[in-house]
Amino acid sequence: MKHSENNKFIIADILYWWTLAVVIAPNILLSFTEPISIFGKLTNSILPTGVWWVCLSLSKKVGRTSLFMFPLMFFAAFQIVLLGLYGRSIIAVDMLLNLLTTNPAEAGELLGNMMTYVLLVIVMYIPPIVTAILCCVKGIYLKNIFIQRYRIIAICLTITGIFTLIAAYSSGTGYSVKNDLFPINVLYNVKLAIHRAVKMTSNKSIDYNHYAHYDSSRNSREIYVMVIGETSRADHWQLNGYTRQTNPQLNDSTYISFPKVLSESNTTHKSVPMLLSHLTAENFEDSIYCVKSIISAFKEAGFKTAFFSNQRYNRSFIDRFGFEADTSIFIKEMDGAVSNPNDLSLVPYLTAQISEGNRKQLIVLHSYGSHFSYIDRYEGIEPTFTPDYPLQANPSHRNELINAYDNSILLTSKLLSEVTSELSNLDCPAAMIYTSDHGEDIFDDNRNLFLHASPVPSAYQIHVPFILWFNKAYVSQYPSIIKAAEANRLKNVSSSSSFAQTAFDIAGIRTAVSDTTMSVVNISYKEPKRIYLTDHNIGLPLRNIGMRQRDFEILDSLKIITD
Repeated sequence: MKHSENNKFIIADILYWWTLAVVIAPNILLSFTEPISIFGKLTNSILPTGVWWVCLSLSKKVGRTSLFMFPLMFFAAFQIVLLGLYGRSIIAVDMLLNLLTTNPAEAGELLGNMMTYVLLVIVMYIPPIVTAILCCVKGIYLKNIFIQRYRIIAICLTITGIFTLIAAYSSGTGYSVKNDLFPINVLYNVKLAIHRAVKMTSNKSIDYNHYAHYDSSRNSREIYVMVIGETSRADHWQLNGYTRQTNPQLNDSTYISFPKVLSESNTTHKSVPMLLSHLTAENFEDSIYCVKSIISAFKEAGFKTAFFSNQRYNRSFIDRFGFEADTSIFIKEMDGAVSNPNDLSLVPYLTAQISEGNRKQLIVLHSYGSHFSYIDRYEGIEPTFTPDYPLQANPSHRNELINAYDNSILLTSKLLSEVTSELSNLDCPAAMIYTSDHGEDIFDDNRNLFLHASPVPSAYQIHVPFILWFNKAYVSQYPSIIKAAEANRLKNVSSSSSFAQTAFDIAGIRTAVSDTTMSVVNISYKEPKRIYLTDHNIGLPLRNIGMRQRDFEILDSLKIITD
């Protein structure tokens, strides 16, 4: 009997220490990864350890106490996975919103290729939870002398943490509990995410008006196609000097590629609304809830509009903007739709829309581009670059990941080629404008970063392609547009601020928010100041958002201005 009792105490002791270890693990890791002062690092390690240690020492019923800490374990596991992927940064507002705007199929693709990180947190967090349940059921407790002894140590550690916190605030380095102390910073971000999600459900844009008007001298039929890509990096485009033939279909001079383009966000749910509106990082937070998109501006100017998407509904501003069009179709949501169609499935909808013969048309295609898992983006198409499998979120699989990623770029190139082929057959002016929402990390250097949407982006996440194309009828009627585009081709561009303004100029539309200095097809174009929309929706200079020196070196090597 005594031996059995001792075993129970051993189980309780193990649960006690295991729970403490897993709840403070993110704090220890973040103390190494985050760019904060030495007192900030000490606070992040000492204060939470003391507080959670005190909590575990309040009662001998360690199973119950451990289960009460389940929410903390959940966020800790989430944080560790993100550190594995991004190498730094806390759980951000955008990451939390991504949970709301990511469909189950997309999440399944991602998790299926992240088994290393998933298994790690399972091994860390499932055993203490199971053991805690066992302790509750079997009545396994800690010894009173055990919790009394360590409670004193925990209280002393907490007091020490309070002193380091005071020192961190007094150091003048900008340390802030709501921004820098896990899990307080995560709870603050949860609050912001809930606030934004609630605001998203309101529609304050009903009465918004662009006061758009159309150049009356343009009296012929005209068709314009805006293609919005997904997760496409400019440096993997053959048009921009990439050594692989990822754009063999776009090999003539009619495609005007701008190689020095940066996005002002590395998240789809913020970048695409900026592409589809006049908003930039500077005014996004103040205005996104009460404006309409460029689609409505074209409608005001007399255009028939259509929005075709190869992404699923995600309860974001993208959906709201898409449904402003006269025709809105999310092809994956249609009855009988193929579960995972590639982007070439958008072409028949484009063809059908053009064949309606409307005098003025705007057609927006929202592709799935190069979203991970890359191999699923060109399903049904024979890969050019192999081997493209297996794919795992691991640096050892980088060659396979790059091959699959380049195959997805190749398919996007094919989509653009088919769009321009449709437009080239028309005897009326027509044009296409393409860019991507953001780029992607693919274990590019010794930081081993992967994917996108990290709170602080890398150079690879914000350097995006930007391509214009005009048919012969357009070139003949509006040569000054082509001349200006060629003159601006090697200038620095912000896709977020220039995409919509350029589309307005190409179509001869003026609105209350038109700005020709942002249009790359206008002689008055001015290179922008580099700003970025942070996780807290603040537009800051790119130099002030915490990007690493390595990223600025990459952009500098491409002669991209970062100020």
